[in-house]
Amino acid sequence: MSQVAWRLFAAAGVVWASAVSAQAQAPANFQHIVFIVQENRTPDDLFYALCAAHACNAVGDNKTYDIQTSNWLDKHSKSGVTQPLPIALANDYKVKHSHGDFLAMCDLDPDSHACRMDGAGDVNCTPRKQCPDKAQFRYVDNSDGTLDPYLALAAQYGWANQMYQTNQGPSFPAHQYLFGATSAPSKTDDHRGTFAAENLSDPINGCIADPASRIQLIDANGVEDPDNKIFPCFEHRTIGDLLDRVNVSWRYYTPGAGDLWSAPDAIAHICKPVSGTCTGAEWRKHLDLDPADALRDIGKCKLSGVSWIIPTAANSDHAGTNDGGGPSWVASIVNAIGNSPCANPDGSSYWNSTAIVLTWDDWGGWYDHEKPTFLGYPQGGYQYGFRVPLIFISAYTPAGYINNNLQEFGSVARFVEYNYAIPEGALTFADARTTRNLHQFYDLTAAPRAYKTIPAKKDANFFLHDTRPLEAPDEE
Repeated sequence: MSQVAWRLFAAAGVVWASAVSAQAQAPANFQHIVFIVQENRTPDDLFYALCAAHACNAVGDNKTYDIQTSNWLDKHSKSGVTQPLPIALANDYKVKHSHGDFLAMCDLDPDSHACRMDGAGDVNCTPRKQCPDKAQFRYVDNSDGTLDPYLALAAQYGWANQMYQTNQGPSFPAHQYLFGATSAPSKTDDHRGTFAAENLSDPINGCIADPASRIQLIDANGVEDPDNKIFPCFEHRTIGDLLDRVNVSWRYYTPGAGDLWSAPDAIAHICKPVSGTCTGAEWRKHLDLDPADALRDIGKCKLSGVSWIIPTAANSDHAGTNDGGGPSWVASIVNAIGNSPCANPDGSSYWNSTAIVLTWDDWGGWYDHEKPTFLGYPQGGYQYGFRVPLIFISAYTPAGYINNNLQEFGSVARFVEYNYAIPEGALTFADARTTRNLHQFYDLTAAPRAYKTIPAKKDANFFLHDTRPLEAPDEE
């Protein structure tokens, strides 16, 4: 063999050996998944400012954010469109988002059976005296930089152009989907297309609600019969149950028991209510009633396999109740993981072994231009709802990645199943009806990216020492 040939052979061998070594060192899965769940926003409303520095239009591609910045459809306008106006993240009114409000904004075309998406002006707003004209046709103003952490995360990691909430309504059923892939009272109800559709008007929800409390159900035909209501305590398997079976730890951080957002409280075998209190061993093991404890657990190197982190009212992005702290709150969690000195038993860092999924629980009544897809009978009566933002954050996610596949809360459940080698669709709920599992947002065979701190107005120290009451995001 000539010297030239030998050198080429040796060089190829080095490359091959390096590739084998890199493959051998690639993690098989994420050791931690963190779901940060914010409140009540659409891409058009919350991420309008992303378009100041990036390409946006109403027809997304893998280089374009699908955010519409003008000519929002409005059937009450003489021209048929409305030009959106800015509003602060911490505004002083709320846009309603019941199933009835979904129907109003959708404005279903009976011929095409598709939403016209021009009825946002018919969505309810409260309190009336503080609702401006075209209250629903607003985008969040970022002239003060409040949204900068969100914009940085969207640009530096993975963005979903086509992420939809699974339910056509408010927060209680949305969080049931995020935790258990359904808002149905039982497995049988889910399979026949019967779901909890609305929130309770009572302050305490779930299995510890007042015994007289009743939650509205919707049937497979999309009908909410006033007589079709039940006590809001359900019995079916959840993502938490799947994790227990494969010995993966999980933690659910929430600002209070009985809140709309404390999804495990509505699952009978987890809560095991006694005299208005959840007493179950699973509930006591996995529930944490102070969201800032997520930061404390990260600091103590005690991050669970899967975490759900629900914000307080001030940090929720919920219209009418937040104080603009949401972007900083999210940045503090991401920064804590990204900059953590903690190591897993195999020596990997928290940053190199964690997937962070940031999403919003429902559309909050704000305008969005994209039409949701409706599932076939019997599921289509309440699935899917409107778009919500989703950002996938990990060391293995390319900067500026944009995904155009249809995702929804079932995709979130399926991602957990896929990551921990649980049969996908194991719950047989929304996790079985979807075909997506978020795996396109990362490549675990790629070299992990170094973490860059996300600048924010408030840091973890603020949230760890915040003495304000732990208030839930709202009653919606």
